[in-house]
Amino acid sequence: MSSVTSSGATQAGNDVFARILGASSGLVVLDSEDPRATIGQFRALARRTGQAVYLWEPMSGLSSLRDVHARFPDCQRIGSALRHVRQSLHFGVYFLVGLELPLSAADAALLRQLARESTEHLRRVVLVSPPVALVEELGALAVHLHQESSSPRHLRMRDGRWLVEG
Repeated sequence: MSSVTSSGATQAGNDVFARILGASSGLVVLDSEDPRATIGQFRALARRTGQAVYLWEPMSGLSSLRDVHARFPDCQRIGSALRHVRQSLHFGVYFLVGLELPLSAADAALLRQLARESTEHLRRVVLVSPPVALVEELGALAVHLHQESSSPRHLRMRDGRWLVEG
């Protein structure tokens, strides 16, 4: 049964990744019920497919999801990481987790530039469960996606109806 569950989680991760790549903006807001599990799905996808997928967190900075030991120097702060993304000429999907407000004016401007940028090189910046105020500030510049929890749901019968638990 666990193989069915992990297969379903893998397919859900692939579907969300495809929607991120197909987004009309360089900036994507991904609402997730469980950000850690979401990042785990994308880590597995990056290792399995070899895709260039990166993660920025406040405590660890910018690192590769494919290779745990690959960290980017001088990308601990969000502004440095966003400048690195902006200057990169390579394909990449950059997940930002744990953004805290207030963002500096320069950091907010970099996010807007990345959202508007249309380049030959596909780059996506994905804000995973960001603060609501930041989502409102970005408005229509960002594409909004939602990922439901991949935890298995349990069905049970009650009074002749199926109820979903979990």
